[in-house]
Amino acid sequence: MQSTAHAFKSNVDHALSDPNLQDSLAKLKVGFSERRRQAAERLPEFEALRDRARDIKNHTLAHLDFYLEEFERKVIALGGKVHWAPTAADARRIISDLCKSVNARTVAKSKSMVAEEIALNEHLEAMGIAPIETDLGEYIIQLRNEPPSHIIAPAVHLTKDQVADTFLEHHAKLGFDKRLTERNDLVAEARYVLRQKFLDADVGLTGANFLVAETGSSMLVTNEGNADLSNTLPRMHIVLASIEKVIPTLEDAAVLLRVLARSATGQESSAYTTLNTGPKKREDLDGPEQYHVVLLDNGRSSVLGTEMQEILRCIRCGACMNHCPVYGAVGGHAYGWVYPGPMGAVLTPQLVGVEEASNLPNASTFCGRCESVCPVRIPLPKLMRHWREREFEKHLTPKAMRQGLAVWSFVARRPALYRRLTGIANRVLALFGRADGRYGTLPLAGGWTRFRDFPAPQAGGTFHARWAARRKS
Repeated sequence: MQSTAHAFKSNVDHALSDPNLQDSLAKLKVGFSERRRQAAERLPEFEALRDRARDIKNHTLAHLDFYLEEFERKVIALGGKVHWAPTAADARRIISDLCKSVNARTVAKSKSMVAEEIALNEHLEAMGIAPIETDLGEYIIQLRNEPPSHIIAPAVHLTKDQVADTFLEHHAKLGFDKRLTERNDLVAEARYVLRQKFLDADVGLTGANFLVAETGSSMLVTNEGNADLSNTLPRMHIVLASIEKVIPTLEDAAVLLRVLARSATGQESSAYTTLNTGPKKREDLDGPEQYHVVLLDNGRSSVLGTEMQEILRCIRCGACMNHCPVYGAVGGHAYGWVYPGPMGAVLTPQLVGVEEASNLPNASTFCGRCESVCPVRIPLPKLMRHWREREFEKHLTPKAMRQGLAVWSFVARRPALYRRLTGIANRVLALFGRADGRYGTLPLAGGWTRFRDFPAPQAGGTFHARWAARRKS
């Protein structure tokens, strides 16, 4: 996927003026977040589990080399193979070589954000191999030639009418010439079309929510069952996962699963939780003849031991974006790359460079909701501040902003001058506010007042003045 993170501001303008997107995002705001709250309240030990999940991930990251090697040993002992991919190009090469080794013409894919990260579909298509997305949301956006807008709900940006139009356009040649209007009918049509794709696929490719070092298993969590069909019917199963997905034991997986589904969709547990442990044995009735795990680094190992390491705890639940007011206003495509929302604002600069993605850490109100709902307690606002510091150090911020910060810094280090100037500004702004106490336009604040009013200062002076008066009284 080609990054457009550098064009974040123009992406935002487009998103805010798209009525279909705004309609879809309005439903998201009251869906995932409310179900997450209810699920957490039903589990008294939920906060303790979040602490435990954080500790599991911290321990694993501190000993990542050991657990990755242990995972490899177990996979090999079971008859599978592990392939190490330092870069996205390495991962694409490894997967294409595996596909060519069985003369694959089609690949049934379960949803994988890492596959999006390495632009796998485009690479396979260039080789003459057809990748078929089997997750319903991914299938819809594949038909539309769009990237995912959300890491757990790829087509959340679309309305039902848009999906109906897409199916009619692409399925008419298959004999489905009636425009459907009911969700269940749309799902049934997609299921019918995809069923033969599963049966015909030469290779099945899945991601992994977790890689269990203790057993050499890859663990998948889905609600559609498409991943199970993708990894049992084809002759070859390829697991594509990034290195931080490894965890020590199945007991640790049980802890992480209890916070994952609740944080992601508000479920007690997802409909399907599948452990894949090597190729099929002689006595097995089904399963792949070959089992391969491709472990992608792509810059992650360089994060270990740095101030940004905590982002590697992320278990891709999507809770941060479900609760983020910025994501809720502009959706995922505005972020311009694979990972949107607060976690994307931290991870994307690491993977594509802060020069390309410098706008993303600034796309935050710093309200802290993302950190408050993260199941592994990643301090996302703190990590975004680190990127802002790197941005400033590299002189990537606009000159006007740097000069403004220099002036503010000069004044803020002189408390008496600061109080005097803010008192003057308070009185001047209060004189020119509208009768309702708000501004429709304001110099130097056009980015704000273009979309919403700015509150005028209230009577009683600045915060410092009111604080001093209250202490005296």
